[in-house]
Amino acid sequence: MKVLLDTHTLLWATLSVSTLSKRAAHVIANRSNEIFVSAASAWEVATKVRLGKLPHAVLFEREFLVKVDEAGYTLLPITAAHALRAGRLIGDHRDPFDRMIAAQALAEDIPILSIDKSLDSFGITRIW
Repeated sequence: MKVLLDTHTLLWATLSVSTLSKRAAHVIANRSNEIFVSAASAWEVATKVRLGKLPHAVLFEREFLVKVDEAGYTLLPITAAHALRAGRLIGDHRDPFDRMIAAQALAEDIPILSIDKSLDSFGITRIW
């Protein structure tokens, strides 16, 4: 199974595993699954660390690429097609990071591992 981690899921999987649902933890722990992390999550973590909104993630932000690689996750770059799709998504959800992750999930036809029910408005498949 392929899944795309929402940013909070990535942070919880790295910094606070007990916060994950049992299902999410099982999906991430199953080595036969391919776990993707969006480049948008790197952008979101760096932005929120800079703004002081994620003080507990300063070290993670500094070592983002190493931590993602060590976890065995696959980075999903943002393409122009993803950007266009994110910009065209219908809905009131204004968070640019969530819009990009939803657009990537739709374009790549993979579910998002997320607690965030507001993503459902984009027509994505969400697992939690």
